[in-house]
Amino acid sequence: MTPPQNKGFAAHFDVHDVFVLQVAGEKRWTIHPPVHPAPLRDQEWTRYRPAVERRATEEPAIDAVLRPGDALYLPRGWLHSAEALGDVSVHLTVGIHPVTRYALVEALAALAAEEPELRASLPLGVDVADPDQLGPDLAETVRALTDWLVKADPAAVADRVRRRVWNATRPEPVGPLAQSAAARSVSDTTRVRLRAGLRHRLRPGEGGTVLLETQHTHLTLPAATAAAVRALLAGRTLAAGTLPELDATDGRTLVARLLRESVVVPVEG
Repeated sequence: MTPPQNKGFAAHFDVHDVFVLQVAGEKRWTIHPPVHPAPLRDQEWTRYRPAVERRATEEPAIDAVLRPGDALYLPRGWLHSAEALGDVSVHLTVGIHPVTRYALVEALAALAAEEPELRASLPLGVDVADPDQLGPDLAETVRALTDWLVKADPAAVADRVRRRVWNATRPEPVGPLAQSAAARSVSDTTRVRLRAGLRHRLRPGEGGTVLLETQHTHLTLPAATAAAVRALLAGRTLAAGTLPELDATDGRTLVARLLRESVVVPVEG
């Protein structure tokens, strides 16, 4: 919320993508190209303040007034400032943190710790502040890292990035005691649905099983439950006794397990 004829903030950039949704009043937005393209989360604009201030004096790429119902998309790094026009101005900002290639670099660096050659100690007595002394060990490290990188497992990288991305969002809150009580009293008519906001993946397992992965748990389930689990993951509200391709007994067993693990929640009525 910005009072009449006031600037909301000086020119700066965000380290995430932004959608600006104008709710009330009018606001003039002045947009300039980046001085530091695609900044990472720890590369705040204050580190580049002199360049930001100089860029803000140049001709803007966009100079526009937003009115109620208008929207503006700002990729991370783009400089922007806003000024209320006339009456009080209100806008809603939605920030989105994209997954970057640097996230893959971080995953690779973490996985590189499994390579014995990259865990080797530097020689005793080497002065790490002296580039000439450090140079040979740096060259050997670069060689070992290069050899390891060409063998990096995409599945292992994907697993690390998946965990990071999934854990960045929170699913619908649940009551542990209520979930436990519901799991103990499952009947054929017990209706459940997927826990809102729960990130998940269902994939084949070994020995006649399927693996259900979420932010918080990895479940090994009989392959015969796959159709029922897919139906629940698709967002359908289903009764335990009518799950696809399962008889009532197996349906109750599956629903009880998914309730205990907070994958699904009970639906009243």
